[in-house]
Amino acid sequence: MGASRKFSDQVYARVAAIPVGRVTTYGRIAHSMGCLHGARMVGWALRATPVELDLPCHRVVNRFGELSGGWYFGHPDVMRALLRDEGVPFAGEYQVDLPRCGWDPLEDGGLSATDGVNDFNGIAVNENGCCVKTSF
Repeated sequence: MGASRKFSDQVYARVAAIPVGRVTTYGRIAHSMGCLHGARMVGWALRATPVELDLPCHRVVNRFGELSGGWYFGHPDVMRALLRDEGVPFAGEYQVDLPRCGWDPLEDGGLSATDGVNDFNGIAVNENGCCVKTSF
């Protein structure tokens, strides 16, 4: 399953905004788009990133700071080297020090979220391609 074009374009905009020396998570990107359960969709969008966009996808890690997308680069060592070259601190061999280098698109990027959901009762898809609550 892939992400919609509109959703992917919004993911790409957020990834492009991640500062050098910082990382963010799939979940933080999703949350900044109003998708409280959209981390996996963010991963699908990133997996299909057109090469010509030249996005810093290596700056996206999982919620624990682990280089979960590392195999996309051939081996997690490649992703780790890219991040180390940018000065990203590590807490383990394949885990960044998320409290020290984490970046939140909502706090630092001037981006805003739309309404999201935290359950699956009464939901629909909003203009961002994310699930939103339609009844309470």
